[in-house]
Amino acid sequence: MNASVLPPVTASSTLRALLGFSLGLMLCLSAAAWLDTRELGGANLWLKPAKFALSFVVLYATLAWVVERLSPALQAHPVLRFALPVMVLATWGEMAYIAGRAGQGLHSHFAVAAPVESMLYSLMGVGALSLVVGIAIVGWLAGKDTAARLGPALREGVLWGFGLSAVLTLLTAGYLAGNGGHFVGVPSHGAAVLPGVGWSAEVGDLRPAHFLALHAMQAVPVWGWWLDRRGVAGKAGVRVFAALYTLGTLAVFAQALLGLPLVRL
Repeated sequence: MNASVLPPVTASSTLRALLGFSLGLMLCLSAAAWLDTRELGGANLWLKPAKFALSFVVLYATLAWVVERLSPALQAHPVLRFALPVMVLATWGEMAYIAGRAGQGLHSHFAVAAPVESMLYSLMGVGALSLVVGIAIVGWLAGKDTAARLGPALREGVLWGFGLSAVLTLLTAGYLAGNGGHFVGVPSHGAAVLPGVGWSAEVGDLRPAHFLALHAMQAVPVWGWWLDRRGVAGKAGVRVFAALYTLGTLAVFAQALLGLPLVRL
């Protein structure tokens, strides 16, 4: 095909491509889990990379939905055009590392025993940081884009939700990385976990706060969308919800730091 008739590469097309890549990878990893029954840490070794691929599906579906509603000028903003290729490389690198380690029967996170492992784990951290910055950039652009096809409360929700997701994720993920593991305390062998998510129901677990931090970028905009649907002048309502969401996330984080489970079973 002649290059002149190829569709232009835009911010929304890049995000849709990342969404398709993540979805396809999730399906492949799910099939691998069905075909390969090896376990790592008491779970199928392909389960973790499949979960990460799913998280990328949610991330890029959210980002694509917002970016497609920005005005053409903001979709072509140079900051966004710089950030997207970095996010592409970070996504490919993260998934290659996590899936590659799983295929070898090795943990991908907190594996720093050998110099090469420590270097690769640090690079994964840099990739995660670039993704968080990309989320904040999209939120900032949406917040300043008065011509975006977003209701006023929804636009405020994107601004605050994406920003909070970046800040709270840096806090919780940064502490997780320094902690060297998910737990605050040592769970006993066979200790109860919360069904479906595997969070500890015996000792402090940092993952619930990390989960809430990541999904502020969905929760706060959804609240803004609901306020718009109600016909409420909801910018103040979005900010109140964002503040309450932040306090809730920090409370769950503090609970884990005290060595207390989210729910004790």
